Amino acid sequence: MKFSHVHSLKEIAAIIDCDYVGDDDFPVQGMNEIHVVTPGDIVFVDHPKYYDKALESAASIVLINKEVNCPEGKALLVSDDPFRDFNKLTRHFKPFQSLNASISDSAEIGEGSIIQPNAIIGNNVKIGKNCLIHANVTIGDNCVLGDNVIIHSGTVLGGDAFYYKKRPEGFDKLLSGGRVVVQDNVEIGTNNSIDRGVTGDTIIGEGSKLDNLIQIGHDTVIGKNCLLASQIGIAGCVVVEDDVTIWGQVGIRSDIRIATGTVLMAQCGVSKDTEPNTTYWGTPFGEVRSKLREYAAIRKLPEIVKNLK
Repeated sequence: MKFSHVHSLKEIAAIIDCDYVGDDDFPVQGMNEIHVVTPGDIVFVDHPKYYDKALESAASIVLINKEVNCPEGKALLVSDDPFRDFNKLTRHFKPFQSLNASISDSAEIGEGSIIQPNAIIGNNVKIGKNCLIHANVTIGDNCVLGDNVIIHSGTVLGGDAFYYKKRPEGFDKLLSGGRVVVQDNVEIGTNNSIDRGVTGDTIIGEGSKLDNLIQIGHDTVIGKNCLLASQIGIAGCVVVEDDVTIWGQVGIRSDIRIATGTVLMAQCGVSKDTEPNTTYWGTPFGEVRSKLREYAAIRKLPEIVKNLK
């Protein structure tokens, strides 16, 4: 998330009422999670295990719960609760805006696009040319659609990220200020749920086609010309590269990369990165021919055991 203009370190510290290390006028351009930070961004960290990763990241400002040696060229925001204060910044720079109509006055809808009855188009949404948005679709604030996009009934773009911190009193939610970006020539089936990024973008790449009943988590990137069958669950921060085919009921854990040309057969449980142009099957998943040999060997075990007696 980039701010509308550059703020000073002192200004940001005043918003969250914390101490800081660095020049008063140190420039702050935005805020992001660690996997998408760029120079000028704030990143937060609240566990010593991840201090080095945050301090060595591309982020210029680290919101941290302990004063540590500040790397050259960076600044610190020292907070007793970085998670809470990251939420404060999200509320400040991306406050919730209620809707007064089904289609926000601030939405931009391109020439030739059709919005069917009962669709909800949020604040600052941008929809390209020749799109078809069917009845009962919800497109949340700040989402962006390219040209020739089709979205079928019941789909929600821009729900909040499923991201919580466990506290003694219960779960504390990390607020979502990011977007969903759908590129040109994408078709999304019925009753899909595509969550917005926490601070960045969840992206559906050009030419990709999604079946019904698919869940895509926050900050996940689906590449170009991918084909996704129904009942797929993809966690947050996954990268699916171009020309990937994912069949029904596949589950993909967070923070992994599905390489170009991968095929995931039905009901795969995907727990690590894949190799390009390779087909996988099973849970735990593996290269399809290896898995078939495993199952063939298992079928022979009763006979092998019988012969050993």
